[in-house]
Amino acid sequence: MEEALSAPPAAEMSMDAGPPPAGYDADFLGVDVPLPSPTAPRSTALLGYPRFSVMQDLDRRLAVVTGVNIDGATLLDIARSGSWRLERRIERDQQAGPDVYERNDLDRGHLVRRRDPGWGERDEARAATVATFVYTNAAPQVAGFNQSKDLWLGLEDHVLEYAEIQDLRLSVFTAPVLAAADPPYRGIHIPLRFWKVAAWVDPDAGVTATGFVLDQSELVAPVVAARAVPPLGAFRTFQVALAEIEELAAVDLGPLVAADILSAPGARDTPDWIPLRTPADIRLG
Repeated sequence: MEEALSAPPAAEMSMDAGPPPAGYDADFLGVDVPLPSPTAPRSTALLGYPRFSVMQDLDRRLAVVTGVNIDGATLLDIARSGSWRLERRIERDQQAGPDVYERNDLDRGHLVRRRDPGWGERDEARAATVATFVYTNAAPQVAGFNQSKDLWLGLEDHVLEYAEIQDLRLSVFTAPVLAAADPPYRGIHIPLRFWKVAAWVDPDAGVTATGFVLDQSELVAPVVAARAVPPLGAFRTFQVALAEIEELAAVDLGPLVAADILSAPGARDTPDWIPLRTPADIRLG
């Protein structure tokens, strides 16, 4: 989840010309892993971008689900470029735009990370990273969190490293928890929590998945009240059982719940919420 930026050449901003990109590929891992879907009635729009999709909640003006495909074998180091822009395929009042982030301690937090779709041919990879700078792929996060994001943003990288193979493919899903108790602010409700699920194929175990929750609850209230941001210690990240994430976020994770590392036979005594302080705390086997 990242903040921005220098403006790219106009030729890179081609999302409004021609057919929309295909977006998230459910067969990317070689087995069917569908994009999660809300379990509660919501007014949504499914938007495709290069190698990722956003399911936008049109009433909450934020994503309820995002999904991205990551090819670790061809992931490139693309120079940072991009300029935050509104999504033209939906109405302005159906997305949280720049006015939400002005003159306060909120940052535009990437949901699909800038680097995640940046793989394959360099031109395609660069266009995919630029495409992540769209307001439908952003959610408000307290500035202190976004500037101290090593653990949360490094979760996908840690899973890639754990596999110890260069050609690992991941499908990663991330979104805010759109809860009724989220505090109102400038026409939206600021999410207090975010969830992330990573899925891959283990050569021995088949489809494997694990999930995480980030909690910024203790830092949101001061922002809404226009007071100073308290110390960073209030940010908390957890590894969480996927059944818990389904209930918390009101999303259907489909076959991934049964593939959850924390529900494996050898993990029966594992708590449903594991506090994380460093990547070494993550349980992946």
